Amino acid sequence: MEYLEIEGGNPLCGQVCIQGSKNAALPILSAVILHHGTTVLRNCPKIIDVIYMLEILKDFGCCVSWEGAALVIDASRLCDSQVAECYGRQMRSSIMLLGSLLGRMKQASVSYPGGCVIGERPIDIHLAALEKLGAVFTETPAGLKAVCEKPAGTMLRLPFPSVGATENVILLAVLAEGTTILENAAKEPEIGELCRFLNSMGAGIEGMGTSKLVIAGVKELHDTDFTIMSDRIVAGTYMLMTAAAGGDVLLKEAPLEQLESVQKVLWQMGVRQEVQEEGLRIQSMGRPKCVQEVCTRPYPGFPTDLQSPLLAALALAEGTSVIRETIFEARFKIVEDLCRMGANIHVDGQHAVIQGVKQLKGAELTAHELRGGAALVIAAAAAKGTSRVYQYHYIARGYENIIRDLQSLGVVV
Repeated sequence: MEYLEIEGGNPLCGQVCIQGSKNAALPILSAVILHHGTTVLRNCPKIIDVIYMLEILKDFGCCVSWEGAALVIDASRLCDSQVAECYGRQMRSSIMLLGSLLGRMKQASVSYPGGCVIGERPIDIHLAALEKLGAVFTETPAGLKAVCEKPAGTMLRLPFPSVGATENVILLAVLAEGTTILENAAKEPEIGELCRFLNSMGAGIEGMGTSKLVIAGVKELHDTDFTIMSDRIVAGTYMLMTAAAGGDVLLKEAPLEQLESVQKVLWQMGVRQEVQEEGLRIQSMGRPKCVQEVCTRPYPGFPTDLQSPLLAALALAEGTSVIRETIFEARFKIVEDLCRMGANIHVDGQHAVIQGVKQLKGAELTAHELRGGAALVIAAAAAKGTSRVYQYHYIARGYENIIRDLQSLGVVV
């Protein structure tokens, strides 16, 4: 059985270079098949979800190779539009292939997406938006079949700023006839990164960073060499780990402009932050302070992906904190494990009330999803004694080498 064994209780000291962004890499990998040629991606994280996506691309007929740190993908021989069920059910991001497959092949077959169990995460917003561009869907026992013979630009407004739905619209609209105007689009940095990538291939997208995107369809795209931005969620994970365990940590390549909401919470917790030439320095001495209330929100609000790591850090804070989850209804799955470590947390619906304790103790823990698993690693690093975090594969879905990173910060793992 796979697990991480962590000896915690010591302040962190060292530095970590933040990996490429998971949530940017996956839609970009979906986008590469829109081009009948070669794409070079740099700073692409070597994580399980990326490996799954690359296997899907190989099944489609793409030639995939790593040349040193560069990922090279030749999509000129793309010949299939069906996502193998074994991969589609493993990862949520497979749903993003709908837009790109319809744009390139005019048809697509995908299983209902899998991934982390953190709530319902319905795809009806995706389907309704793609239908506005001309897609027609049919449900099958294995999932969805779609055709879109003549994608056409249109004006549409999302009922909720869904990241995945925004990405799917972009991917289909890029090669559509005419211009698409998308309102109430998600504003997450990863959306902007996808748009910048597509523009580097010759797409015509405007409005990045706003809730209104204008996508002028083009006839074809061209080769590109693109460097993926750093992962703000990974950076936030190590920021909150330092808050929980204490210490002095340097985060190199941290995407500072994307971390304002996280930094604001850390200031409230009494954690010192200093922007240096080498990166972002985080210093935490003694127990963190409580925060009155943190609500997860779409970007630029506090990210739901860092709610569980924050929960773990606040378990050790002085006083009572409140977290309100507004995105996913099942983000408090780690509470039982944290309480087994000595935490005092009460959950009422979408609210968690955390009465901070002076110390957590090592325990047997089980990850049930990616960010919850990372949060348990934070708790284990801060706890007195030895912990085992089982189902490590969930963590490896988003963290390139968390063992290496922990060791570089002085954690015995």
